[in-house]
Amino acid sequence: MGKATGIVEVYGLVAAFVACDAGCKAANVTVENFDKNKPGNPDQLTVPLIVAVKFRGNVADVEAAVEAAKLAAEQVSGVVTSHILTSTEPDTEPMLKLNAFDKN
Repeated sequence: MGKATGIVEVYGLVAAFVACDAGCKAANVTVENFDKNKPGNPDQLTVPLIVAVKFRGNVADVEAAVEAAKLAAEQVSGVVTSHILTSTEPDTEPMLKLNAFDKN
């Protein structure tokens, strides 16, 4: 079993950077690549891009980072969802490295 993983999906790249910065300042975590997702209803959203910020570390640090990230992102454009995997399985590890920022 691996480290804990916390994922926070936010609206827009600016909110992702703000969330990432807040999470890293709040706890001893590392960050995986951001990932993007274009929602099915982009014209109905103020910010038509969803970005996932992924934190890694021990459970307590990841929990603190996710909470700080959510609070910070809410001040920018909002949070879509968040989730914490308390012990990431080895088969899941490669998926955390994937990102769509280099694709159209």
